[in-house]
Amino acid sequence: MRVRAHERVGAHVRTPFYFYLCIASSPYSLSFPFPSIYSTLYLHRSHSLPSSPQMDVTSPPIPSLDFDKLRAIKVLGKGAMGTVFLVYNTSTDPTALSPFALKAVDKSFSTDDERRRARWEISVLSRFRLHDPPHPFLPSLIGSFDDDLLCWAVPYCPGGDLNVLRHRQNDSVFSPSVIRFYLAEIILALEHLHGLGIVYRDLKPENILIQQSGHVTLTDFDLSRSLTPTILDPVHVCSDPEPETHLYNRSSTRFVLKGRGTRKGTVSARVSPVSRRSPGSFYERSNSFVGTNEYMAPEVLRGDGHEFAVDWWALGVLCYEMLYGRTPFRGKHRKDTFRRILVMQPGFVGKPNALTDLIGKLLEKDPTRRLGYWRGASEIKEHDFFRGLRWDLLTEVGRPPFLPSNDETEISGKCGIDIRDYFERLKAPSSPLWSPSPDNRRHNVWLTEF
Repeated sequence: MRVRAHERVGAHVRTPFYFYLCIASSPYSLSFPFPSIYSTLYLHRSHSLPSSPQMDVTSPPIPSLDFDKLRAIKVLGKGAMGTVFLVYNTSTDPTALSPFALKAVDKSFSTDDERRRARWEISVLSRFRLHDPPHPFLPSLIGSFDDDLLCWAVPYCPGGDLNVLRHRQNDSVFSPSVIRFYLAEIILALEHLHGLGIVYRDLKPENILIQQSGHVTLTDFDLSRSLTPTILDPVHVCSDPEPETHLYNRSSTRFVLKGRGTRKGTVSARVSPVSRRSPGSFYERSNSFVGTNEYMAPEVLRGDGHEFAVDWWALGVLCYEMLYGRTPFRGKHRKDTFRRILVMQPGFVGKPNALTDLIGKLLEKDPTRRLGYWRGASEIKEHDFFRGLRWDLLTEVGRPPFLPSNDETEISGKCGIDIRDYFERLKAPSSPLWSPSPDNRRHNVWLTEF
């Protein structure tokens, strides 16, 4: 349904705008670019409202955690910005403990940018709480705590991440049927995220966790970005509101590089907003240079500005890695990897099939020709690789190929860790990082970088 009206300012009639109402059969099968609330207002206007990680008017109140009643069982992962704990609430019935994952950032040991990104992730997670029932493939925010520590809790995923799971398979690859199962759930998660106007920008196996049910959930939203609809504005690109940051090493492969200008020793992805605007685009573009080396889309490397299509590119890289055990453009070093992304085509083994065709269309270097650019997830769902799949019944009829074991020993020793004491020990130069659990096997790591 389309209703034409006019925007009036005083006695003057300004530009026309249109109201689009999209009714979907399922809240998890919405078509791009309409949000999951089933309606979007697109205004033809001379200036679009800038989106910002600091601005989120739609998020509901965030439940507060009673930090003094939390006890950490063990450390699940630690990185440059924070630590992830397996935690339980001591006020609950000890016979019915339900552990969850708690991400914690020590404010005294973190930068302004790290705290800003942490709060942005909390904001994104809180927006997921608007939907009842919650999306099956996105995490729900249990609560947060903001004092000397900045903490937020999400459900614990005992199955580890998709990268660890892949390495347990023969030849470290998945079969096409397993790829189809996981890919379908990831597509629905991205579709819902895009429907909220959020581009993920960090899709990779390490950020896809396996729930107790065997289904997937995405994690780690601090690099995501909220985009503003600007369907009729042909030239506007909102500049990033995020502060300037030099090369940030989150791991050996993940980095953030942003800048408001170019100076010696600094690379900038800033480009002309006029020359980089796509006439067919529904949203403003971001010009941040963010992502994981091997998963970065060509338009990000070129500085063309990017939007939701970067997630579909990353989906193609992910699919290729699940099939062959390696990413398609990995080079000898970062510069070589970037060169390969820009100029090389992915190589396939054997005869062409529906899966390789899907990968090829997702790894189209021109984002306007990439599968998913014009109609989002709907285009990808219609591909032959997913023929016959009941998208509306994924959680009901699809049996997960892997079910995590229910390890009761994880919560048996309830002495655990005092979280504040843990961070105090980290501040002492002579004190090594510690955990009460000597078992540091990869399959027990919920999040290896943060």
